[in-house]
Amino acid sequence: MDLGAVAETAVFFFFATAALAGSYGLIKAQKVAHSMLFVIFAFLAIAGIFILLGAEFLAAIQILVYIASVGLVVLFGIMLTRRQILEEDFE
Repeated sequence: MDLGAVAETAVFFFFATAALAGSYGLIKAQKVAHSMLFVIFAFLAIAGIFILLGAEFLAAIQILVYIASVGLVVLFGIMLTRRQILEEDFE
């Protein structure tokens, strides 16, 4: 194997690990804002895998459509959910 193939494999495993870590963080996050950040992290890693495969258009669509739309929907979800104010918040 030449050095280029080894480097490409290493970058692929980095993106795959980042996508899995983002997905796991999305499931385990306690707050909606943290879940949104983890899903954006996972989508960016998947876009990186698309770039490695030579599908730059799919990577651009992944970033523009999915990250922007999911981020916007979750942002509205954060804004529209009620947060119970506790007395400890004021101290």
